[in-house]
Amino acid sequence: MAGPLSHIRVLDLSRIMAGPWSGQIFADLGADVIKVERKGAGDDTRGWGPPFLKDRDGRDTTEAGYYLSVNRGKRSIEIDLADSHDQAIVKALAAKSDILLENFKVGTLGRYGLGYEDLKTVNPRLIYCSITGFGATGPKRDQVAYDFMIQAMGGLMSVTGERDDAPGGGPQKVGVPIIDMMTGMYATIGALAALARRSESGEGEFVDVGMLDVSVACLANQAMNHLVSGATPARKGNKHPNIQPQDVFAVSDGHIAIAVGNDEQFRRFADAIGQPELADDPRYTTNVERVRNLDTLHPLICDRLAEQSLQHWIDAFGSRGVPCGPINTVPMVFEDPQVRHREMLRKLPHPIAGEVPQVVSPLRFTNAPLTFDTPPPLLGQHTDQILAELGLPPRAEPAGKADR
Repeated sequence: MAGPLSHIRVLDLSRIMAGPWSGQIFADLGADVIKVERKGAGDDTRGWGPPFLKDRDGRDTTEAGYYLSVNRGKRSIEIDLADSHDQAIVKALAAKSDILLENFKVGTLGRYGLGYEDLKTVNPRLIYCSITGFGATGPKRDQVAYDFMIQAMGGLMSVTGERDDAPGGGPQKVGVPIIDMMTGMYATIGALAALARRSESGEGEFVDVGMLDVSVACLANQAMNHLVSGATPARKGNKHPNIQPQDVFAVSDGHIAIAVGNDEQFRRFADAIGQPELADDPRYTTNVERVRNLDTLHPLICDRLAEQSLQHWIDAFGSRGVPCGPINTVPMVFEDPQVRHREMLRKLPHPIAGEVPQVVSPLRFTNAPLTFDTPPPLLGQHTDQILAELGLPPRAEPAGKADR
């Protein structure tokens, strides 16, 4: 038995990012995840390139890096939802599944007889997780959404980026589709919670997850800062709104990220930069005063840090237990000895490329260890296999063309 969810089957009717991210989490945890894809086209993200995975001869395949990042460990079946025969296949799969993931517009699957009310008649224990831009209710329920626009509408971009009067100032999105990813995480948590309840009640569940709701929830401390003060949170670049000093600082040969989290760490920080008296200055002794007097503290720190190299400061702070780190590029991340030790980057066998790199799950289990041996599937690669499991004949046309 591999993975703590190896007894679970997930029917993944989702595409793009949020739903597939959830499906990949389930697959990493050992679940049998069946990815239902649009016949002849597949998940939109298959074409979201370049870059594309290269085959053994160095030629581009049709497997985009974006698609490859969220579909590991799944089996793919091609389906035409408008075809009554294929609708029956989806119902047969739902009857044998524990969890269903979908992120169609509200009401779309219901028109094909595949909504929650339809499928719970064939499987009353089914946990049906619906992921949409705005949730299943409300005035915007029928609107289409993507991560970028939800980062804007949900307030995240208003607190991300440099202040307007600074160079490069203005709202910025996060550099990864963070709302898609967090929506996928919440969907997974919701489905697992429903699964736990089902073990007690025997009932299935409809889980409604809206991206805008997730974005609002993820405002976290910035939302509460507003709610308790009445003030509108402003962009501060890399400066933390509540804890100081936490920022990116220029050093003689680059930049360093410093995250002083409490007053004792600040005392050690002040010693490391050769200005221990700062920790006894009433303007800076406590975090509350450091935040209030950042206008005078920040220039003092900047001037001192600019005098020495990145490695000098990493050594100085590290030896004193002051949290800090370099601003790594993505290639540098995968060279970090800690990342390498934790084996976050793996290479899995792939039918076209020979192998495909994968950034694997960060979860580690002692009694049910995770395995990573199934790459993101080709379009329809497992159609005949899945049909055979349902006692149905193979497709007339070949699925999962291996010569792409």
